Formats: sequence, structure tokens, C-alpha cells
Amino acid sequence: MSSERAGSQRIRVLIIDDQPLVRRGLVLMLSLEADMEVIGEAGDGVEAVDMARRLRPDVALMDLHMPRKGGVAATREITAALPQTRVLVLTTMETEQSVFDALRAGALAYLLKDATEAEVVEGVRAVHRGESMLTPQIARKVLDQFRRLSELAPRPEYKPASNDEDHIAALNEKETKVLQLIAEGKSNKQIAGLLFLAEGTVKNYVSRIMEKLHAESRTELAVMALRQRRVS
Repeated sequence: MSSERAGSQRIRVLIIDDQPLVRRGLVLMLSLEADMEVIGEAGDGVEAVDMARRLRPDVALMDLHMPRKGGVAATREITAALPQTRVLVLTTMETEQSVFDALRAGALAYLLKDATEAEVVEGVRAVHRGESMLTPQIARKVLDQFRRLSELAPRPEYKPASNDEDHIAALNEKETKVLQLIAEGKSNKQIAGLLFLAEGTVKNYVSRIMEKLHAESRTELAVMALRQRRVS
């Protein structure tokens, strides 16, 4: 851990899970990171919303299956009331509907509980930076859901498909590769490692791609790429 990161303001994390053993493990794991601070634990969705309003965490680490109020409902309330709080879902639920519901409720990242410690830690940092993060299997579920929706529904009114194709075709080779990796659910840090670039350079690429494609989110970029069959 660099002295610069250790000396900077720490990421304030609220852990939300109905299993005390899981909460304890997450507390111990995140407390070892010099740039993170666990500020509270909640055992159900009602308690989660109350604690989030009171403590105003930077990141809420959210389970989905909980008593009294589920994680999707809690995520929706927290993100609506506290726009500065980013939600990272960490759960055993991997059905397409649960993933889609959580993302629509405002979650920025969706990890399964079989994720490695490094993936969870990087996930917390990624959502704190405002980045989305999906494991490859979850990214596939999201894209499969969007594919089905695009087949059933009329084309979105916000942009004709032909314009999407023209804009994507205007990307250079490196930007096209970055777009492909975004569609696969890779974070900026993962993209940087795969393409041998600095993380700041990847961030600049993502900003340029979003500007060129007139997209408002990384998920929209993935959907646009999929629609044009540029990403398998």
C-alpha cells in the first residue's frame, strides 16, 4: 500500500448482510486495507436504510436475500436518498432477474460471494470511483437480458441504430478493444492490466468512447456494442 493512498481519506463502508459470520469476515478483510474503514453493519434491509441515512457511507456492500426488506428494495431507497452512496451487491443470487433488478435499483457493481478477496476489495474501490463492475458471468446475464429486450421492444427513441453503427465504426483499434472489454464487465484496472496501459489512460479512453458514442453509462456502451454485433 502506497503512503499516498494510506494517507488519503479512507473509503467509508457499510456492510449489509443477514449472516453475522459473513459480516464479520468482511469487516476483518476490509479493515486490513489502509484506504478503507468499516463504519457500520446492518443485518436486514430496514436497518440498512436507517444506518445509511444516519452514517452516509461512501459504499454500501449489499446482500440481496435478507429479512424484513430485501436488498433490491434497500438499494433503491439508499440510492434515491443518498446519491453519493454507491452500492456494491455481494450475494449468492445469480438469476438474471435478480441481477437486472439490482442494477435497475441503482447498484453499480454485482459480485457473487464466491468472488476472491481481491475482487471484493477492488470492487469497493471501483464503485467508490463511480465505475461499474460485473464479474464475467454476471456481465453475460446482463447482456443476454438486454439482447432479449432489444428483440422484443422497438428500438430506443434516444438514438437510431444506424447512428450507433456509424459512431462505433469511428472508434480506433484501441478504443474498440476497450469497448469490448467494457462489454465483458471489466473494470478500468482490469482493462489496464490486459492492455498494458496505465489506469488513468484507460479512464481517458472510456471518457472519449462515451463522448463519441453519446453514452451515459458503461452499461449503455455494452448494449450499443452488442446491438451492432461488434462484441460477441
